[in-house]
Amino acid sequence: MTDTSLPSQAGTPDLSLSELGWAEFFEGQISDDERALVPLRIASVHRSRLSGLGTNGPAPIVLPPKTSTGDFAVGDFVLVEARTALFQRRLSRHTVLERRTEGGPTPQLAAANVDTLFIATSCNADFNPARLERYLALANQAGTTPVILLTKVDTIPDASSFVERAKALQTDLEVVTLNSRSAEAAAALAPWCGMGRTVALVGSSGVGKSTLVNTLAGGAIERPQETGGIRESDAKGRHTTTARSLHRIAAGGWVIDTPGMRTLHVSDAAEGIDRLFSEITELAPLCRFRDCTHAHEPGCAVLAAVADGRLDAERLGRWRKLLDENRDRTPDPSPRGQVAPGARGRKR
Repeated sequence: MTDTSLPSQAGTPDLSLSELGWAEFFEGQISDDERALVPLRIASVHRSRLSGLGTNGPAPIVLPPKTSTGDFAVGDFVLVEARTALFQRRLSRHTVLERRTEGGPTPQLAAANVDTLFIATSCNADFNPARLERYLALANQAGTTPVILLTKVDTIPDASSFVERAKALQTDLEVVTLNSRSAEAAAALAPWCGMGRTVALVGSSGVGKSTLVNTLAGGAIERPQETGGIRESDAKGRHTTTARSLHRIAAGGWVIDTPGMRTLHVSDAAEGIDRLFSEITELAPLCRFRDCTHAHEPGCAVLAAVADGRLDAERLGRWRKLLDENRDRTPDPSPRGQVAPGARGRKR
């Protein structure tokens, strides 16, 4: 798409559309009569307004009356009129991260068009396999590539046990150890942070997400993210990020920081759960009975794997819990929430 730009703001560097994360996926959605419109990427979502980024830097987005900002996510691409900046259309998303809040009728949008989801956890009492599995199911369902970040490695003599436990959570899962405050952290994450690439950070409060955003952004961030400490008793932190926002990474990509989540409910994530627990879903077709619940039936291949040590019993229990929660929290439940013979986890 031709860069039809809004007026530039003094002191802001020019960006190409590809640097903003624009790709053929978005270009292919533009009709001939939309060529005069300006593409912007949403940088932050507020209660009554949106802020955007264009090829000339920060740009306004004028919303029509009665437009809900809840329909937009940080990272979305939208089209606006060149002269008035009036919103015209949001483009379809390549990936979308969303979660259902307690009692919420619709999923809450967390981030859009994310290539890699960094799931941060500390090498201390914060490390919780069940919570990490929830984040992994979220990433799998969204179509993003998950990477586990083990932070605060500088506080322990050896992180190898944490790495081993993290890698066991999903087949071929990338796990990176780092000190969020160290400049070496940016180098360790460089493979996912190149020009035009977008990463998002999730994790509980106090694991160093905001610190890592500042480290990745280097001098490119105008207002560094506020950081805070944690309680030594349980490694819990307080929320320092209160809103989602898009920041330029020194290496050329973009990072979306998100508020810490005390709870993460699973819903609409059957495929993500299948991918996460692929060692279980791949055993299901080998069971004697097609409707095997993997709880007590004779000839159950899953229970046999537990008995001979190939499958961890606690892992099986967490799989059952997530399946039940997904079934109960997904509106209009369907058989997608159950593992059927021949079902395979897949990455979108």
